[in-house]
Amino acid sequence: MKPQPFSLGVLFGNRDFFPDKLVSEARADFTKLFAEIGIDAIMLDPADSKLGGVETHNDARKCADLFRKNRDKIGGVLVVLPNFGDEKGVADTLKLAGLNVPVLIQGYPDDLDRLDVIRRRDAFCGKISVCNNLRQANIPYSLTTKHVVRPTDPTFRADLNKFLGVCRVVRGIRGVRIGAVGARPGAFNTVRYSEKILERNGISVTTVDLSEILGSAAKIGETDTRILSKIDEIKAYANATAVPPAKLIQMARLGIVLDDFVATNHLDATAIQCWTSVQANHGCNVCTSMSMMSENFLPSACEVDVTGVLTMYAMQLASLSPSALVDWNNNYGDTDDKCVLFHCGNWAKSFLPDIKILNAPILGSTLGVENTWGALDGRTPATPLTYGRITTDDTSGVIRAYVGQGQLTNDDLKTFGNRAVAQVPKLQKLMHHICREGFEHHVVMNSSHTAGILEEAFTRYLGWEVYHHENPEA
Repeated sequence: MKPQPFSLGVLFGNRDFFPDKLVSEARADFTKLFAEIGIDAIMLDPADSKLGGVETHNDARKCADLFRKNRDKIGGVLVVLPNFGDEKGVADTLKLAGLNVPVLIQGYPDDLDRLDVIRRRDAFCGKISVCNNLRQANIPYSLTTKHVVRPTDPTFRADLNKFLGVCRVVRGIRGVRIGAVGARPGAFNTVRYSEKILERNGISVTTVDLSEILGSAAKIGETDTRILSKIDEIKAYANATAVPPAKLIQMARLGIVLDDFVATNHLDATAIQCWTSVQANHGCNVCTSMSMMSENFLPSACEVDVTGVLTMYAMQLASLSPSALVDWNNNYGDTDDKCVLFHCGNWAKSFLPDIKILNAPILGSTLGVENTWGALDGRTPATPLTYGRITTDDTSGVIRAYVGQGQLTNDDLKTFGNRAVAQVPKLQKLMHHICREGFEHHVVMNSSHTAGILEEAFTRYLGWEVYHHENPEA
């Protein structure tokens, strides 16, 4: 499911010896902008305080009370400074409201020919004072690209869109529920993680033994109407003409039970033991079901990679598009800034315009190809690329991550499974960082350029350690 919509709390700062009409003008500016973008704003009414601004401690209490009443709706707060503003009023509002959500500080620029007492703003200076007070109060906040900027400026609209992405990530990660289906493959120490570290960060994991999933699936009769409905759903999702009918039934059984597990436990994402037990004991791959869930904004990662699917979920929140778990798999010839991304595969359909349901040759070499029907085949074409990885560091007791951007290309690639060619600036430097810092071989990709959103959300509001590879804004 897509992230649920949220509202922005909006606070208009004011200071008594600056022109009050600037507050009314700012309110009109932002009301128009919110209507254009489709933002639901929660702010004081002009009847609640002088022009609906926050100037005194009493104003701060009124605004904080309004924000608290709408706590479940508000995903972030926008502080608007039409003039210098009252830094104590802004800080008091946020302290009293106690929302613990991202905050964006905007200040209006002055006009050189209007620096008289009638139109003077001084928000350039006031914004510094507001930030100083928030820093003293240990309230994290985000900044606009330009120190002062009008809401009509294209850079501010980009800043606001980025901020909304940050709000989605922070709101979504806090309280996310992940299902871990089965044990990790025995040979994959790389996907170990600390459930306790995740829990301390508001991320819960619900576990289930794979035998319970396979046992429930085996009990569903071939004539069950849910089987027929799920097979129709699979055929509508991807080209399944090559799949033997008996294997379609097995795939459908798995899909039904996984859907039930997700719904019953109110899960946002799953990480599944995708080999070797499911092939040996159920006779098919679970890839198609995982792909369908990911396409439906319920991301699913293979090999019980819990922090991998957490990364998928975060990227999905940032971009409002599905993510995929992939391997940093192969060099691309002698080209140092390109590599092959691969899995066998369960990528969301959004990545695979030529999607087909086939079997998995690599797993089939030991498990029998007849037991691996349900794997997807398809090539991801050229698209923007955001990549990254979240991991739990048990030694230091923290969550760490890396993020970056690049491109997927249309370079020639002759292989099978789910595949893509990635071009990443200074790829060799990135690989050194991944290896030296002990990150997993799994990485998450998303068809967007949203690394900046992820870094801001992870570092400023979630308190995680982040390496932003070749950050263009650094």
